[in-house]
Amino acid sequence: MRLPRIHLLVVLAALLAFNAIAAPDYAREKRWADDIAPTLVVGDAVYLQQASGHAFLALYAEAKNARAGVIVVHGLGVHPDWALIGALRSSLPEQGYTTLSVQMPVLAADAKGDDYAALFPDAAERLAAAVAYLKTKGYANIALASHSMGARMSNYFLVTAPAPGIGAWVAIGLSNGIFVDAGRLALPILDIYGQRDLPLVLQGADARAAVLARLKGSAQIEVAGSDHFFTGSEKTLIQHIRLFLDRRFARP
Repeated sequence: MRLPRIHLLVVLAALLAFNAIAAPDYAREKRWADDIAPTLVVGDAVYLQQASGHAFLALYAEAKNARAGVIVVHGLGVHPDWALIGALRSSLPEQGYTTLSVQMPVLAADAKGDDYAALFPDAAERLAAAVAYLKTKGYANIALASHSMGARMSNYFLVTAPAPGIGAWVAIGLSNGIFVDAGRLALPILDIYGQRDLPLVLQGADARAAVLARLKGSAQIEVAGSDHFFTGSEKTLIQHIRLFLDRRFARP
C-alpha cells in the first residue's frame, strides 16, 4: 500500500529528526580535542580510528612496570580529561596502571540520557579499538574503569563483543542502576557508588549485588558521603580501584 504524499513526508521528516538526534556530534568532540591536546600535563594525545574513518581522541598515560592497562570511560556528554575522569586517568599510573582515557560518542549538550542508547554500538566499536591499541603496546591484562553513562556503554560492550579482551571491570555509579544481560558477564566486577548517589544507582544496589555474588573476585562498595561524581572523594575512589585491580592482576 502506498502512503499518501503528506504521510510519506511526515515519515521522512521523523526519520531525519531521529538520525540528527542519534548521530554522534563530531564537531563537539573536535572542539574538546582542540582544547585538551595542546595543554596536557599527564600523558599523550593519540587518535584511534573507527571503521567509518572517524578518528577519536584518547589520552594515553604510561606507568612504569605496569600491572595492566586500564581503559577509562567517561559519562554523559563530557570528555576524556573531565573532572573525575581526569583524576582517574592521571592518578592510576602512579599506582602502577597505564591508562587510556577514551572520547566516547556524544550528542548535543541538550540531549537526554535515553537518547544515548542509540550510540551504544558506536561506543562498543571505540572500546574495541582501545583494547586493540593497548594490545599493540604489549598489554595482555586490560581493565575497564567507567563512570555513569560510560558504565552503561561498557556493559553493552562486554555483553555484545564476541571477545572483549577485558579482564576486570570497575563500574562507577552505573546510571541505569542494574547490569543489563548480566548472565553474559563473566569477569570480576567492582561495583562502586556514592552514599549520596543518584536514586537509580542506589535503588539498584541490591540487584547488582546479587549478580556480583556469582562472579568470583567481584565486590560492591558504597563510599560514605560521596555523590555521583565523587566530589572530594576522588582519592578514596582511586584507592578502592587500585586495591581491586591489585587483587585481579597480582604479580606472580
